[in-house]
Amino acid sequence: MKRGRDILANMGSRRSLRSRWLGALPLCFFIAQFVHYWRFGGLGNMLWMCNVGNLLLAIGIFLDHRELVRAAAIWTIPGLLVWFRYVLLDYGFLFSSTLAHVGGIVVGMIALRRVGMDRTAWLYAFVWSLFMQIAARLLTSPDLNVNLAFHIQPGWEKYFSSYWQFWLTLSIVTALALWGLGRLLSIWWRVPAQVRVEQS
Repeated sequence: MKRGRDILANMGSRRSLRSRWLGALPLCFFIAQFVHYWRFGGLGNMLWMCNVGNLLLAIGIFLDHRELVRAAAIWTIPGLLVWFRYVLLDYGFLFSSTLAHVGGIVVGMIALRRVGMDRTAWLYAFVWSLFMQIAARLLTSPDLNVNLAFHIQPGWEKYFSSYWQFWLTLSIVTALALWGLGRLLSIWWRVPAQVRVEQS
């Protein structure tokens, strides 16, 4: 009986180790983006949610920190949609950018399948987005408008008379979208029973 428990424990340890190695991928995606912006300018762009999200995902996997993994993974979905609309369609294919967004969502969903999605993950993801907006406002140039922290997204000026109306609407829509994604992902990938026991 004891031998059986030891075998299961070793199997779990090896599975955890393999999943931690998975964290090297989003870290590489983040570094690739850093090198790109370092060479061509605009390092402040590294604070976009989708770019720094890869770093957060890597840290979460390396540390086996489930809340970080969930918050980063849930953001890969809107990040991919925004990237497709405002980067891929407007600027075309960029290798490092494609790695960060397509690679990021693939790794995020693989990691999420292991840890599952709980009901509060969307809230962590939303608070993190607010923190990154503050960081962008303090550390980046207004010209970059990283995380839309400075002014209205071009093309939306006709709908809003001030930036703060835009920001409040964006925040509400973001919160609702993250909540909806969290609910959907929690149906697909419930928190595994073993993880629930460890969290309790």
